[in-house]
Amino acid sequence: MATTLPNTTDDDVMTLLERRKYVVLEGPPGTGKTEMATRILHERYGGRGQVIQFHPGTTYESFVGGLAPEQGGAMGFTFAPQRGHLMEAAVAAKESSDPYLLVIDEVNRADLAKVLGEAIYLFEPGRHERTVGLAHSFPGVGDELQLPPNLHVLGTMNSADRSIAILDLAVRRRFAFVPLWPQLSVVEEAGGQRMAHAFHELLSIFLDHASDDAFSLMPGHAYFLAS
Repeated sequence: MATTLPNTTDDDVMTLLERRKYVVLEGPPGTGKTEMATRILHERYGGRGQVIQFHPGTTYESFVGGLAPEQGGAMGFTFAPQRGHLMEAAVAAKESSDPYLLVIDEVNRADLAKVLGEAIYLFEPGRHERTVGLAHSFPGVGDELQLPPNLHVLGTMNSADRSIAILDLAVRRRFAFVPLWPQLSVVEEAGGQRMAHAFHELLSIFLDHASDDAFSLMPGHAYFLAS
């Protein structure tokens, strides 16, 4: 039972990041997606990167860039171009030849088609010469945005969240998706005998009766780590 579901390692994800640049970890809640992404950032990238989280209020302006208020002007404030997380990551990556990782937690909680906008054109592995025009001239970026080849993006996605799990096909084509499944071996190591038995029984029910679509509702091993 401990080897029923495939186990994805940090090495597997790193190999894919080096080859495809843009990767999403998907799986039920409690399978360690955020923990793996954070661990990869600190251990494999030496902390060169940043972690952000998407939510329903995430906008194009906050992720890519847009106008934001700042002090000044006749009214006491004015609006000026302000870089978003993607621009910040692109600028930081260009300042070094070392790989730079942008981790996007809960990537499917935002409306990706709106958040990415025309910037989705840039997420094409091996086509780093691509640029998109910007509505304003941003500091350190100018009026065109380009993603450097050493910028990697690693997202996490909850496959059990049915209301927001459907992604734009254009996004699915540009990102490599890696499944993370619940692992009995983790529960056996850190959860104690009672939790291992409960996890074993629940996994058996899902294996025997759940459809392929419903299997993603299997709770992850993090729910069974009590002593």
